[in-house]
Amino acid sequence: MIRKIELEDYPNLIAIWESAVKSTHDFLKEGDFIYYKEQLPVYFEHVVLLGYVENGALVGFMGISGDNLEMLFVHNDFRGKGIGKILLSYAIMNLNVTRVDVNEQNMQALDFYRYMGFHVIKRSAVDGQGKSYPILHMGYN
Repeated sequence: MIRKIELEDYPNLIAIWESAVKSTHDFLKEGDFIYYKEQLPVYFEHVVLLGYVENGALVGFMGISGDNLEMLFVHNDFRGKGIGKILLSYAIMNLNVTRVDVNEQNMQALDFYRYMGFHVIKRSAVDGQGKSYPILHMGYN
């Protein structure tokens, strides 16, 4: 089930993010991991947040701004069960999402978005915070 995220869900979102990032972002320096984790509540305020609930527990979420998927994370214990696909399909069909930015080093995410119909439009040498993590800007059609 997909539902709107509330402020009281933020600690769960951070736990999901941490689980997912530790499993998929092995390229991320520890100091940057801590920095991004501390910034999450700020990021959350700038996106529409929707979560995926399984057996009463929040296990994945996404954040959307305009037509851009800003974040999509699934708790590592629930990866590979189609939750990311359900969330992204919902975003495409119901929220008109057509763009996503992906860390170039995150091959699992890159392969997932390609599988879901996205393609690389351009590349940036740094991320949105100016850190040296190249970003691939992808579009859907």
